[in-house]
Amino acid sequence: MKNIIVIGGGKIGGAIAIMLASTGDYLVTVADRNEQQLANLDKHPAITTIRLDISDRAELTEALTGKFAVLSAAPFNLTGLIAEAAKVSGVHYLDLTEDVATTKRVEQLAQGANVAFIPQCGLAPGFISIVANDLTKNFDSLDSVRMRVGALPQYPSNALNYNLTWSTDGLINEYIEPCEAIVEGKFVMVPAMEEREEFSLDGVTYEAFNTSGGLGTLAKSLEGRVRTMNYRTIRYPGHQAIIKALLNDLNLKNRRDVLKDLFENALPATMQDVVVIFVTVCGWKDGRYLQESYANKVYAGVVAGKRMSAIQITTAAGITTVLDLLTNDRLPQRGFVRQEEISLEDVLTNRFGRAYDPKSMDLKKAV
Repeated sequence: MKNIIVIGGGKIGGAIAIMLASTGDYLVTVADRNEQQLANLDKHPAITTIRLDISDRAELTEALTGKFAVLSAAPFNLTGLIAEAAKVSGVHYLDLTEDVATTKRVEQLAQGANVAFIPQCGLAPGFISIVANDLTKNFDSLDSVRMRVGALPQYPSNALNYNLTWSTDGLINEYIEPCEAIVEGKFVMVPAMEEREEFSLDGVTYEAFNTSGGLGTLAKSLEGRVRTMNYRTIRYPGHQAIIKALLNDLNLKNRRDVLKDLFENALPATMQDVVVIFVTVCGWKDGRYLQESYANKVYAGVVAGKRMSAIQITTAAGITTVLDLLTNDRLPQRGFVRQEEISLEDVLTNRFGRAYDPKSMDLKKAV
């Protein structure tokens, strides 16, 4: 059995812990400074908890020492500290961050490391990059790669057509920070919340607009090979206009604490959500200009005996799948590992990764 430590005992950290513990192959320690969050975790013989202050470097390093891997489900602004401690402790490192600056720091730490550093193991970035990269392999040359993901309420009932489904800090960060893209073959930064578009899927109309972090490292990997590449978050129509008014007209982009308080006290959370994944790649194959797409919707369900939201399932499945592949020597054991280095087939045939393909599985028997 592998000893794993999960940093962060929130909804995603808790989902990761119970999914791993339920296999019988992992002993999981969940660390958080919030004792109430630890107390709320699902009880399982393979799960233990410790109270940990991440800002205490010595305490953090001690907690990691002797573990096989550390999985960060902490807020993006704390993830860099965990990566630094992983290198000192000599344990494999995986995270869920969408923060561009954090990922660059992780890449620096991976240089010369004797363990693997694998950031962005969630949904977007994460699974979306694996899907997009897999589609690109079907072409002789590429023209465009368009990646769209959204975690949405199944039953929107407010002006924003939105409910909180994951980290508020992460949501705000991707609404504000600059976004990576490739435009006319050049790697550029574009503003968040712009370039709105509309599309329909299964008879439902959605809007999508630029948000930060979703491309992960794939833009750099494909730079020079594709003319256009971008990532946009999916929402129901009307959401973007109101958010832009809050960020710009009310200047809440410079008052994140106020915006966070507003979201968390005015937008109810929901477990009745749907994750929409839509990737389109265009290019040339045998002299013909072609398009291939991947479209999927994942709904809330029961995994490892626990009712989970769709965003919990898709995020936790991403990082647990990558850990499983690492454990079974399906991934490099040292240095910086990009999501696009991971095989889509390996993901979808993995016991955790099957959560991305509900048609082929019974969620209640997922792990």
